[in-house]
Amino acid sequence: MALVRFGVGIDETILQALDSFVVESSLPNRSQAIRHLVEKNLVEKKWQSNDLVAGALVLLYDHHKGDVTVKSNEIQHDYFDVILSSQHFHLSHDNCLEIIALKGNANMLTELSDKLIGIKGIIHGKLIMSKIE
Repeated sequence: MALVRFGVGIDETILQALDSFVVESSLPNRSQAIRHLVEKNLVEKKWQSNDLVAGALVLLYDHHKGDVTVKSNEIQHDYFDVILSSQHFHLSHDNCLEIIALKGNANMLTELSDKLIGIKGIIHGKLIMSKIE
């Protein structure tokens, strides 16, 4: 991929916001910030258009509450075709962290994530998606 340079006219207020974003995000310069924001926008459009995406679902839960593990496994078996793998970590005697790698249409990954995050006993859950191409 060739690097293309171009000049951009930008309002002073937006430039100040961009500079703040560079600092807050620990980016090296404005170019990296613009690249990051454009890429983020492209990924979000893929989510909205239900394109093929890759993702990771992170779940934190207390395995003593309800049947979290049983319910999670039942749901995951219904979505076997979008689950690439999962990792399970014991953070403490009570709390577990599960990371599930996903690939499929954005709507399907969101649907699966909503079902898993909605299980009673899930402390926190978050889906991260990225474009594949």
